[in-house]
Amino acid sequence: MLYGLIGEKLGHSFSKKVHALLGDYPYDPTEIKKDDLKSFLTNREFKGINVTAPYKQDVIPFLDFVSEEVKEIGACNTIVNKGGKLFGYNTDAYGLEMLIRKNGVSIQGRRCAILGTGGTSKTAFYVLKKLGASSVIKVSRTGKDGAVTYQTMPNDIEVIVNTTPCGTFPNNDESPIDLTRFKSLAACFDVVYNPLRTALVSQAKSLGIKAEGGLYMLVGQAIKASEYFLDTKYSDETFEKVFNVIFDKTQNVVLIGMPTSGKTTIGKKLAKTMDREFTDVDDCIEKTIGMNIPAYFEKFGEKQFRDIEEQIIAELSKKSGLVLATGGGSILREANVRRLKQNGVLCFLDRSLDKLQASSSRPLSSDKETLKKRYDERYSLYKAVADVVIDGNGTIEEALNKVKEKIL
Repeated sequence: MLYGLIGEKLGHSFSKKVHALLGDYPYDPTEIKKDDLKSFLTNREFKGINVTAPYKQDVIPFLDFVSEEVKEIGACNTIVNKGGKLFGYNTDAYGLEMLIRKNGVSIQGRRCAILGTGGTSKTAFYVLKKLGASSVIKVSRTGKDGAVTYQTMPNDIEVIVNTTPCGTFPNNDESPIDLTRFKSLAACFDVVYNPLRTALVSQAKSLGIKAEGGLYMLVGQAIKASEYFLDTKYSDETFEKVFNVIFDKTQNVVLIGMPTSGKTTIGKKLAKTMDREFTDVDDCIEKTIGMNIPAYFEKFGEKQFRDIEEQIIAELSKKSGLVLATGGGSILREANVRRLKQNGVLCFLDRSLDKLQASSSRPLSSDKETLKKRYDERYSLYKAVADVVIDGNGTIEEALNKVKEKIL
């Protein structure tokens, strides 16, 4: 390995994608067992590496030089081999600070809480104190080592930073805490970047609280690490360009709207244009149930169908980089919307009622009367949950171009 990432489990890491956009050097994520860490660092057969859980503290005794950040934080995530000597840095601190600044959140004089007590929590503590927090507490399930428990956490906290892995893929529905009790909360940051918007971030946004996941932090720490690797300096424009590329490639494009509004046709063309995988929720449902949807509706009813639909959406929402066409009623359940938004941008194909077609293959819109009923029931909901509204009254090509204008 010349450059890369070491850790215990790296299946969800995006780091390779980020470094591929920064320089012409190989970057190899490598899982290392605890028993093999000493020999890896002693042999020093690398030029530069990033370090992730659970080794950010374990690597420090093997370093010949550590930065001031590493000394204060007690955690190292970047190591550079300079002529056989190992230099350790903490670029997570830079990434977290950039995440906070990007969102225009002032920490000065604010009461802050860090969820978790691991290596990343030490980084968050350093950054929050550096930015002028009036107080910073750590929160854990046990309340050991000076932390408070989730139950005894003060309700007047103004900024929360989650450094636990809770909510990380594939456990996307998990959240470390319910935010409704914190009436003074102004901002919530989550270092988890997969999914793009964790359950914690999604709840914060629904409450009108400024919130963002950890992808910007990931890109920031990677850029700073690459600067150390190559002894170079990247511009702010490079930072934003790399982040936007990674975000756009990762985020799903989710098409919502009435039956016959063009979701499948436009979705297939869009996926081809974007060189992405196309997936149709209804197709996935029919493969799962082993029959067509009208037959399933007739035999088992709508509730059982919606239960299957929810299960399918829960799994598809965990993926990234898809173009996803949903069924007309997929947005009827709040859980579906919440999950689709974790990794996706919801695009409503707004086609007027007179241009929609009733069909016997659609159990809830088999004739003009039921189609109008569904349209009246759902239209305001489509508008409410959509991130982007697309005028779908023109040709397929016109609608396709409008989607591309909005998301590319």
